Amino acid sequence: MAYHDRLAVAWESHLAPRAPDAPTVVSTFAGCGGSSLGYSMAGFDERLAVEWNEKQAASFVANFPHVPLHLGDIADLSDADALRMARLEPGELDVFDGSPPCQGFSLAGARKFQDGRNQLFIEYVRLLRTFAPKAFVMENVRGMVVGKMRLIFADILNELKGCGYTVCARVLTAGYYGVPQMRPRMIFIGIRNDLAACGVLPSHPEPQCWPPCVAEAWHGVANTPDEIEAAAFAQTRLVWRLLWRMKPGEYGDEYHPNKQLYGLYRLDPARPSPTILRNGGAGGACEACHPTEHRRITIAEAKRIGSFPDPFVLRGNFQERWAAIGNCVPPLFMRAIALHVRGLLETASEHHAATA
Repeated sequence: MAYHDRLAVAWESHLAPRAPDAPTVVSTFAGCGGSSLGYSMAGFDERLAVEWNEKQAASFVANFPHVPLHLGDIADLSDADALRMARLEPGELDVFDGSPPCQGFSLAGARKFQDGRNQLFIEYVRLLRTFAPKAFVMENVRGMVVGKMRLIFADILNELKGCGYTVCARVLTAGYYGVPQMRPRMIFIGIRNDLAACGVLPSHPEPQCWPPCVAEAWHGVANTPDEIEAAAFAQTRLVWRLLWRMKPGEYGDEYHPNKQLYGLYRLDPARPSPTILRNGGAGGACEACHPTEHRRITIAEAKRIGSFPDPFVLRGNFQERWAAIGNCVPPLFMRAIALHVRGLLETASEHHAATA
């Protein structure tokens, strides 16, 4: 099945009514809903989402109008309100999900050990204890296991285990789960200890396919004139000189030494994209450029690379919509993880039934 057809089928799964016994999920740091879409594609019933950014929340509401949303600081969401909004009692939730902001860990950022954003996982842990779900999933960047950040990684792992979970953490690359983007993510999966004691241990989905290439991802993509205009560069002589010389798969700094000011990368249509970043960059924070046209890629093209189906709504201007895509776990990637965790929970239910 072609990539755009797979996206269309996955979107139909998102739109389908939930089964009465559908597994439940709560999503923190929800952004525009990338992870939520992955869970929805996997048949989950989302009971609550938490997001502080109004622009991202507007996109979330446009796509998930029936999901209760706490718009504001996660620290301001009390334990009692979280349970009330989700219509759940402690221990009933199937999966608790979240992507605490990762800029402090990122290899593309300053990697400040004392970055306050590195502590937001404490709020994730607080609500994890509150819901006491059967399983949890936490995503972050691979940079948290590089250099001195490994100390924070160890603290996070110990804290999660201390909540009563058996935990497994592994770096997975989105491309091997159907996404046309070689985006690595650190994925924590935890299974509640009472279920782990029955032999259901946390694990990660195995690679499922060879990464789709950019050309396959963009088959049939529709760009409006406004989107093309928004993707245009300021017409400086230097940028145009670089663009005219660059071939697909090449960086602009190969032709100019000042990468910080003139970082450009032409996507190679025969390969998957490097990581799409929230600031409009690709890979090493370079501007992601069209393989043949002298412009950035459009939002419609970025959505395809991020595995967002075409009907998925993004609110805001060009930069805000790009940030939404760059901040998210790609939905098809999250769907693969969600389906795997769902399988673990179904196995746990079968074991419980067999011993009852």
